[in-house]
Amino acid sequence: MATLGLKGVGVSRGIAMGKAHLLQRNQPSIREYLIEAHLIEAEVGRFNRALAVAQQHLITIRDRIPQNTPVDIASFFDTHLLMMADKAISQKPIEVIRQRGCNAEWALKLQRDALVAVFEAMDDPYLRTRKDDVNHAVNCIQRILLNQSERLPSAGDGGLEGRIVIADDLAPADTVMLQHEGIVAFVTEYGGPTSHTTILARSLGIPAVVGVKHVLRYLEQGEHLVVDGHHGVVIAGADERSIRHYRHRQTQERHDSAELNKFKELPAVSHDGVAVTLLANVELPEDMVMLARVAAKGVGLYRTEYLFMNRTELPDEEEQLSSYRNIVLALKGAPLTIRTLDLGVDKELHSDRRGVVPTNSALGLRAIRLCLRDPALFKPQLRAILRVAAEGPVSMMLPMLSSMQELHQALELVEQAKQELRREGKSFDANIEIGGMIEVPAAALCADTFARYLDFFSIGTNDLVQYTLAADRLDNAVNYLYQPTHPAVLRLISMAIKAGHKAGIPVSMCGEMAGEPRYTRLLLGLGLRHFSMQPVMVPEVKRIVQESDVDELVKKVRGVLQLPSMVEVETLVERLNSRKTGS
Repeated sequence: MATLGLKGVGVSRGIAMGKAHLLQRNQPSIREYLIEAHLIEAEVGRFNRALAVAQQHLITIRDRIPQNTPVDIASFFDTHLLMMADKAISQKPIEVIRQRGCNAEWALKLQRDALVAVFEAMDDPYLRTRKDDVNHAVNCIQRILLNQSERLPSAGDGGLEGRIVIADDLAPADTVMLQHEGIVAFVTEYGGPTSHTTILARSLGIPAVVGVKHVLRYLEQGEHLVVDGHHGVVIAGADERSIRHYRHRQTQERHDSAELNKFKELPAVSHDGVAVTLLANVELPEDMVMLARVAAKGVGLYRTEYLFMNRTELPDEEEQLSSYRNIVLALKGAPLTIRTLDLGVDKELHSDRRGVVPTNSALGLRAIRLCLRDPALFKPQLRAILRVAAEGPVSMMLPMLSSMQELHQALELVEQAKQELRREGKSFDANIEIGGMIEVPAAALCADTFARYLDFFSIGTNDLVQYTLAADRLDNAVNYLYQPTHPAVLRLISMAIKAGHKAGIPVSMCGEMAGEPRYTRLLLGLGLRHFSMQPVMVPEVKRIVQESDVDELVKKVRGVLQLPSMVEVETLVERLNSRKTGS
């Protein structure tokens, strides 16, 4: 049998071997038909019953999660339940049924399409993949309306124990049910690294590869597969030599995992005594559970966008304050950096906020630009952050700064918010630290000027790489150009670090590059001492820090900015990682 290798995106690390189970479950086929006027309310009732059954289905699965399962898993079901309860899904289709006189399935489809279009227009990869949650929640209701079973097809010969599931997509509920049945990995055609399903896979420790185009066409039921969640590779018909290689890697991974646990409670101090701060990026409140499990020392990036999503009205100051307060309480004295709103909106919808807040292009009205254009949107968030900062170590971070004019305008609004709170007699932190994201090349080039007015920097490599190289990492046609080790990107990173050090302010990195272990030594050599990353990556980065000689790394990396090509930079990176101390 010939060997077949398929490439996707590795989203949950680990090696798995087993027989393929092709999960053939087609998307619901929806057609539109008209409902007679006297039957409209009956159709509304049919929709409401389907919604209730779908909600109960998720509740039943959630309540069957074993007590010893990490508590954050249940929150994925809560997210979909909240989505189903939101007016955008629970009420808007009813309005469509009554206005158009159409069937419930079509009304729900129209609303799904509208919501998905909003998310697809977003620039932030995490927020863009929230469309998957919309699809999963809506499909659950659609299957009830269409009298289709929500049960997953079984393997039929002893269950799914030891199987590798191949599917077009999986919902979080599917993933939990499949894990209970003993699958060892999954591979999907769709999905991304920040979808809830892949976050859940990482939490459950299930190796996973997503984005494998036409995977259901290429693989056969029951054939033996190897799934490499590190490199995003799926191999069918592997020869004996390859199988021995991957079995050895499995053994090594188990050993490495045990070793990482030993490092968990130890400080992030290098072999030569340099202290490094390792913080976590948090998108949703449920992500806080993971912080304790990896011993992260706080939150270096708290995205606030989720508060503004899947709703018909914007959150007011008190709702935002309550949400931020919950995070502060959960951190128990550890630091929290709250990034102000990083969404965008076109001009027509800017003046009418009755729907879900949509976004524009990467170069449009987004982040700090949007907030400065609309102080009524920005000011409640500033006030909430200032107030919660009086209750714990909280700092504020401004995204997508590109000019001093923007920074001065933002700082002026912060001062106005302080004056208002002072007049109202409300507690707030008058000395809150305010930092800026270095994610636009202009900000990196002018970092020395920005440093005079900010208390810290945080380098957002996701956007910095994208803007520097004019390459959208989510566009399959050009994402090969998206390279963090491009000499231009490294020079901009170095400029920001040096400007911060010269001004005496901390410089952190919160983009994906910060959580990629192969770049840890390179970044240490460039002078970075504060990292913020996905919680799951903290132990591995900590181990590398503890095994590295930072002074030697600084010497070895000194000439990297003169290297003319990525090939030469990558060669240097390999050399840095070839020996444990980085020396």
